[in-house]
Amino acid sequence: MSHARRPTTLAELTASGWQSRSVTDEVRENFLRMLQAGEELFPGIVGYDDTVIPEISIALIAGHDMLFLGEKGQAKSRLMRLLVRFLDDAIPYLDDPAIPLHDDPLNPITSAGRRLVTGRDPADVPIAWWPREERYAERLAPGTKFADIIGEIDPAKLAGGTSMASEEALHLGLIPRMHRGIFAMNELPELDELVQVGMFNILEERDVQIRGYPVKFDIDVMLLFSANPSTYNRSGKVIPQLKDRIGAVIHTHYPRDRELGIEVAEQEAGIDLGGDWPVAVPHFMKQVVEEITIAARKSKYIDQQSGVSARFSIANYETMVASSRQRGVRLGEKPAVPRISDLGHLYTSSLGKLELDLMGSHQMSERQVLDAVMAEAIATVFEEYVEAHGLDEIAKVFAEGVKIEVGDTVPSAAYEQLLADVPAVWERAFEVNAARDPAVRASCIEFVLAGLYATERISRIQSHGKTVYDTGGWR
Repeated sequence: MSHARRPTTLAELTASGWQSRSVTDEVRENFLRMLQAGEELFPGIVGYDDTVIPEISIALIAGHDMLFLGEKGQAKSRLMRLLVRFLDDAIPYLDDPAIPLHDDPLNPITSAGRRLVTGRDPADVPIAWWPREERYAERLAPGTKFADIIGEIDPAKLAGGTSMASEEALHLGLIPRMHRGIFAMNELPELDELVQVGMFNILEERDVQIRGYPVKFDIDVMLLFSANPSTYNRSGKVIPQLKDRIGAVIHTHYPRDRELGIEVAEQEAGIDLGGDWPVAVPHFMKQVVEEITIAARKSKYIDQQSGVSARFSIANYETMVASSRQRGVRLGEKPAVPRISDLGHLYTSSLGKLELDLMGSHQMSERQVLDAVMAEAIATVFEEYVEAHGLDEIAKVFAEGVKIEVGDTVPSAAYEQLLADVPAVWERAFEVNAARDPAVRASCIEFVLAGLYATERISRIQSHGKTVYDTGGWR
């Protein structure tokens, strides 16, 4: 039904043939229609095609409330918000200020709504339309009170003479106000147990009871929850009866391979690599940044119950690009090309995103742990390129005592001059990212030097933003 032809009265709505349906029916029917038409169901979601999305799809068809269970940075909130796209473009409601929620014109649940449709000529009952994007609300569990999401008796209304036993005495919380919509509760284990108890009836019987007063009315709402496994499964954090009432548990996960992680980071960073100061990112630098995240997720020094968010990769990718762009502006290099030395700025985007395992880190600082993770990541990616391009030969032919200074402020042209003594061997390094551009070749050189150091083939001294690789100083 187009916006121009939408009914504005109950009489027009009835004449149009519009029919009431529950939120779960509405979502199911729209989902199945989009599925049949081959439309993109979950835009922007990467790496879940064979795991998470099939489970969500089945839950939507089944009409289940859902709990999204996974560590931080696994797109739980994004998935919940995307379910709004399976709602109708807009639905009609009784347009009267006395009605505290978006009451269904054909099936009102409030006393005020029922009085309106039975006490007036249908041609005089006003109808408005509730758009899809406004039919979703979410709340963080910590600090949430019963009155916030369910409701409370309003003292001001009592003082005005309203009976405590009447519906009009209530101030409704978020869930009743989302009648005919979707409500999401983030971090469910942090929700006060008394509030969890108050949600039993909503999940099972779909009714609201406030303060034990004889006020009760049915609501229609799809409920979604998110939680971290480490807190969800801890005894006493989520009441068993509440767990039992949630229809489906959707397990999320981190990207299963490096290339998917790179795709997520590039998509979410949303960086314009063009413009007046373009940046060209070699694929091996993308691999190193994502491998840092992968190494962090396996590190014994990092608390794996807390997890390492995809935001870690995204922020590090953004920092790397920003560092190279700054160099491009300063030195007049176009395009700017990220190098290993740009990773020296990742402390700003990484520290605070890692939680140390106090038992495993053995008094190591967060910075030291990050250094170890970065070294492991560079070594991992480098070894793959050694196998593919035979870069190990470079370490064997360096002259005794040759020292090479690199850094994020060194001009790209200076790198090839530094290595003029062994040009033939260095051509192998440039196979990593074939190009004649000095900035790309400088990035290749730094990658190889860092890889040789990470795999203990050469030594390195760092100070004041400069790095000196000593090709004769074997470790």
